[in-house]
Amino acid sequence: MSAQQLAAYTTSTGEAFQFWVLGTVAVIGALCTVFMRRAVHSALCLAGTMIVLAVFYLANGAYFLGIVQIVVYTGAIMMLFLFVVMLVGVTAADSLKETIKGQRWLALVCGLGFGVLLFAGIANASLKDFDGIGQANANGNVEGLASLIFTKYVFAFEITGALLITAAVGAMVLTHRERTERAETQRELSERRVREGVNVPPLPAPGVYARHNAVDIAGLLPDGTPSELTVSKTLRERGQVRDVSTEALNDLRALEQRAQERLERTTIEPTTFKRPEEASK
Repeated sequence: MSAQQLAAYTTSTGEAFQFWVLGTVAVIGALCTVFMRRAVHSALCLAGTMIVLAVFYLANGAYFLGIVQIVVYTGAIMMLFLFVVMLVGVTAADSLKETIKGQRWLALVCGLGFGVLLFAGIANASLKDFDGIGQANANGNVEGLASLIFTKYVFAFEITGALLITAAVGAMVLTHRERTERAETQRELSERRVREGVNVPPLPAPGVYARHNAVDIAGLLPDGTPSELTVSKTLRERGQVRDVSTEALNDLRALEQRAQERLERTTIEPTTFKRPEEASK
């Protein structure tokens, strides 16, 4: 048995420690991806699992796959997905609304079927001889991967690319909505507001006089009560509006009290006011 084959059959203490530690982190991240209630937290856990997989690739000598895993999947696709989730504002309440009837049961059946196929494939797999990575990386890791992709697996690679392009085009087609009526211009919108007599000026911005300018914080009227017009209707229906009116009123009272103590405001009688010519005499 050659030195490369002997290295393929043996596992060092460092490799075993790395596998058990990072494998545990990857499994925990995968479980958190499924069971987290917030989509943002699930996306972060999935990104952590992908980073651990990239470390496994690098440790096994698949340097190209490791870098691609970090740069493309974790750095580009997952971060783009995370930003979209943060901008759209997906919450746990959205997952309770079933837009397509029976999709939960269909997803459960598909998941069970995939699990059965995966278990059957792993159970029937037979690995007897290990050549290690020396033969695969004989002429370089990138060169060896490219030779497999564009020779032995070229049709699978092309089919996968066509599938991804079709999925991207299909997503754009499904999200595109044709306008059923002509869009109103700014002039027409302003004229309609004047005719209706409701909210003639533009709506107030969120967070006015509330010590915050976030979109989920209602602005306060001069009397300290929150104005519902300053918060989006979608956020109100989702229950994502934060109320800081009480805190703002308390701070306002404290500020007025400090200002009164600093300026020493007292009640001045009208008779104490004198004209300049009288004061000069």
